[in-house]
Amino acid sequence: MNTRGAAGPPMSLEGIDHALRRRTEERDRVGGDLLDLDAHSTHRLLSGMTPTGETGRRWEAALGASVTLWWLFDAYRRVLDQALELRAAGRPDLAALTALLTGPSVELKPGDVPVEKRSLLRAAGEWVTLDAALARMDQAYREVAATVAAVDEAWGALLPVLDEADAARRAAADVAEGLGAADPELVRLGKALDGLRAAVSADPLGATGRRAELDAAAAAVAARRAALERAAGIRDDYEARARRLGERVDRVAEAEREARRMRDTVLVKIAAPALPALPDQARALRDRLAALATVRGRWLELADRLADLERAVEDALTRAGTIGDSIAGLIARRDELRGRLTAYQAKAARLGHAEDLALAGLYGRARDLLWTAPCDLRGATVAVAEYQRAVNRIGAAG
Repeated sequence: MNTRGAAGPPMSLEGIDHALRRRTEERDRVGGDLLDLDAHSTHRLLSGMTPTGETGRRWEAALGASVTLWWLFDAYRRVLDQALELRAAGRPDLAALTALLTGPSVELKPGDVPVEKRSLLRAAGEWVTLDAALARMDQAYREVAATVAAVDEAWGALLPVLDEADAARRAAADVAEGLGAADPELVRLGKALDGLRAAVSADPLGATGRRAELDAAAAAVAARRAALERAAGIRDDYEARARRLGERVDRVAEAEREARRMRDTVLVKIAAPALPALPDQARALRDRLAALATVRGRWLELADRLADLERAVEDALTRAGTIGDSIAGLIARRDELRGRLTAYQAKAARLGHAEDLALAGLYGRARDLLWTAPCDLRGATVAVAEYQRAVNRIGAAG
């Protein structure tokens, strides 16, 4: 059987007054903390809903702790009120006051607790001191506060992402409406966002592991909004962009014609040249440009096709220019060899070997190769190199 223990020796009246002041301040502070916790926005939200999953499990435990917390505070307050009443008597009973303030004066009666919460008490009919009651209140408070803080942190991390995604979805829907029809892809993404919001709202603690999924959904909505805005921009500027694109296709055609002209020149002037395949994309690009008119009005599709075509045109222009430069490089190589041969002939003359028969023979062979059409570029390269080495040997010998 549980019994109420005895207190120590009676306190002095001064000591009792000091303890009463401290306990009164303690009661007011704890009561204020409890009210602040109940007034916390996340606590109010949780109290007004039925959370699920991990959040539901944590909140159920926190509710039990909250019941225990308030019940302990009420028992604590009743003992303190009793002590204050005794102290207000004309001749205060110091022994009784000492017992209330320092002894096991707080009765934890199981009947005061809802049946489903009685297991929170360590023993039925237990008597504890004010300090022990305060320690249990602190433990219960920490449990409730930790759950509220964890949920608050989860909502604080996840809901702004959803809010931003929803704002992007609404903006995208306005753009789609301006284009004349709802966008099925945006509708699908919106349903996914709604599902994520429901999960985050009902079980924020369980939803923290879905942050990557949430970020991906938000990014998809932002990308769809950007696509719709591009489509709206194309609707407003299609004629100008199509005209500019046609001009770029004309440049591709000219670059390809220049590559063919250079190819014809090289075939005449260079023997057996290793030529890259000639580009021939301008006609197909013009056909694709003309086909854009058939999807005018389907602005999202037109935006994608126009962007693809613009990239294709730029790639074709780059390729035609690169191939043209590569073909022209064969003529430039021949001309560079001619210039080098002339320079080394002048060097031989400065060294006093203008009439050297061996050098003249090497020079003549290289010159014949370089000034004969079509030019054997490989042979000419070897011949110029031989002449160059011969002149350099003479120069080195002094």
